[in-house]
Amino acid sequence: MTRKFLLLAGAALALSPAVQAASWDDLVKAGNQGTNWLSYGGDLQQTRFSPSNKITPQNVGQLKLAWIFQTGVLGSFETTPIVEDGIMYVTTPYNHVFAIDARSGRQMWHYQQKLASVPLCCGPNNRGVALLGDNIFMATLDSNLVALDKKTGDKVWETEVADPQMGYSLTMAPVIYKDKVIVGMGGAEYGIRGFISAYNVSDGSLAWRWYTVPEPGETQPDGSKGWDGVFADKADGINPLHRDIEAEKAAIKSEKYADAWKRGGASNWMTDTIDVSRGVIYAALGNPSPDLDGSVRPGDNRWSDSLVALNADTGKLMWGYQYIAHDVWDLDAVSPPILADVKDDKGGTVPGVITGGKTGWTYVHDRATGRLIRRSDPMVPHDNLFAQPTAEGVRMLPGANGGVEWSPGAFNPQTRDVYFVNLHQPMTYKVKSEPWVEGKLWLAGAFTSIPGEQQWGNVCAVNVDTGKIDWSSKTEGPMIGGALTTAGGLVFAGEGNGEFKAYDAKNGKVVWKFQAGAGVNSAPMAFEVDGKPYIAVAAGGNFQLNYKLGDAVLVFGL
Repeated sequence: MTRKFLLLAGAALALSPAVQAASWDDLVKAGNQGTNWLSYGGDLQQTRFSPSNKITPQNVGQLKLAWIFQTGVLGSFETTPIVEDGIMYVTTPYNHVFAIDARSGRQMWHYQQKLASVPLCCGPNNRGVALLGDNIFMATLDSNLVALDKKTGDKVWETEVADPQMGYSLTMAPVIYKDKVIVGMGGAEYGIRGFISAYNVSDGSLAWRWYTVPEPGETQPDGSKGWDGVFADKADGINPLHRDIEAEKAAIKSEKYADAWKRGGASNWMTDTIDVSRGVIYAALGNPSPDLDGSVRPGDNRWSDSLVALNADTGKLMWGYQYIAHDVWDLDAVSPPILADVKDDKGGTVPGVITGGKTGWTYVHDRATGRLIRRSDPMVPHDNLFAQPTAEGVRMLPGANGGVEWSPGAFNPQTRDVYFVNLHQPMTYKVKSEPWVEGKLWLAGAFTSIPGEQQWGNVCAVNVDTGKIDWSSKTEGPMIGGALTTAGGLVFAGEGNGEFKAYDAKNGKVVWKFQAGAGVNSAPMAFEVDGKPYIAVAAGGNFQLNYKLGDAVLVFGL
């Protein structure tokens, strides 16, 4: 393997910056400063908003490539770098970590996780590290959680979260809550039972675990039992789901499906969000298992396709909101929740939690109760929505990739807009009966894009106080990766064709672009060193959409 860095635009080598120790208080206050980017979403609220206003629509044309760091690792490159006091920490596919001098792009150390052979549905992805004190924390593809000394890259401790041979995997960037590191489990395409865990940062010991699929008879906050739910027949109380409720109720009584909950899916594979003042974790949960054959899992399949609130100290479920009960389309809403104050439906202001779904809707909830305040206008076309899959195949929009896929959104308090990147990709849904085999892919059917039908993407600005779309900028191909917004009035997002663009946050006009040479399918970030502003993004393509692979971390400055 080779690793190299390239200095451009007058950047100069500097002495290695001093390694500081970010405290819990530093993480809590991270959103108030534009120097460091201390967690996956920039702050614990996951706003992906940089308060730095030094790069604007007026001067962004002067933005130049400062340096490139090439990792030598090819694969879906979906990470967001972390920067603390002039040091950047970057993860790659296959769980490498690099510490880089953020002034120059010079490598300081490199760590490579020794991975077991594991089944993976969607590529060897990793989306970043968490940071606290003297350590950084990485979740691995083979379901381990690793703490590294951030000065040296030496391993401090490692703990197994789950058995990877059963289909469990970890791709998310962990998040910190006080003295705990929070990780959610992936693998719902393999018939796992999802869960979220908290580990003590000091030694990796388990503090608590909450299972996303309830046991039979387990009372839920709304009074329902187990994972059966309330047999909702509409999405958000609006759109018919075309379920055969009576057949499902009859099937639940059969011993044949009594153990379906044990392999019910509902994975938590994107980074969770922290409400520090309330002591609450907000998590977006994925699809049930199997993806397409609902006949083997009668009921609502709680808490798949849901937004949930957990007591951050105990892991106890406080409330849950299920977007799609008994999902048979893989239309989960896993993009990280965003916390911001929002207007309620009575004109007052309440603490809100905002999500974007594969359905192509933006959802705005009351943070205290989970009540849906509003759902946005569709960000992508809908057609034949929630048509039941058949053996012959049914066309539906959005397809299984979205809408908003896993891509993180960004909220700008100045414009009151949340910015999501979307996919328009018509698909045919086919269902077939498939037995569950431990550790084997279990879709029970297929969803495939339709040859000859147009595919595209967009960057969409949704006003969180009204649900109206303020602007939408169409892109050549379906978008996946995420957005960044700044106090300077910009939105940054990349495309699978290699274009990395800056948009005017008020109107969506493209005011700058750069051709990266590989798919830009990661969420950008912003930081400052010595008072100078920078924008960084990983350019390495995407396995899922077959975008051109690469291995570059790109850093831009004025």
